[in-house]
Amino acid sequence: MIDSLFPFAATTGPITVRVAVSYLPEQSHPALGRWFWAYHVRVENNGAVAAQLISRHWRISDGRGQVSEVEGEGVVGEQPLIAPGASFDYVSGCPLSTPEGSMVGSYMMEMGDGSQMLVAIPQFPLVAPATAS
Repeated sequence: MIDSLFPFAATTGPITVRVAVSYLPEQSHPALGRWFWAYHVRVENNGAVAAQLISRHWRISDGRGQVSEVEGEGVVGEQPLIAPGASFDYVSGCPLSTPEGSMVGSYMMEMGDGSQMLVAIPQFPLVAPATAS
């Protein structure tokens, strides 16, 4: 069931990152060269100790092969502490100047024992539906 809700997933150690993506036509303006997607991320802690999401790194590619990288602390203004067996969900968005592209990335997690772990975010496509011209 969860796989149908979040079709893209990657597991690193005890942390699984799942992603669902939606094209938002109401925030897109193809005539102006702007397409917009929302992505819903769920970070699951399947381990025995708490894990805190410290920072993020995204690699965003558009349909022309242009790549931009985004780095920063936490996600959506938070550095969530995820208890063992719990998950953290958030939604964010991505504009592109082409009707297709992709995103992939990683989170730096600090584990309950003080160690840090780089956790993979699965690659997922950003594809606008075809429109008649």
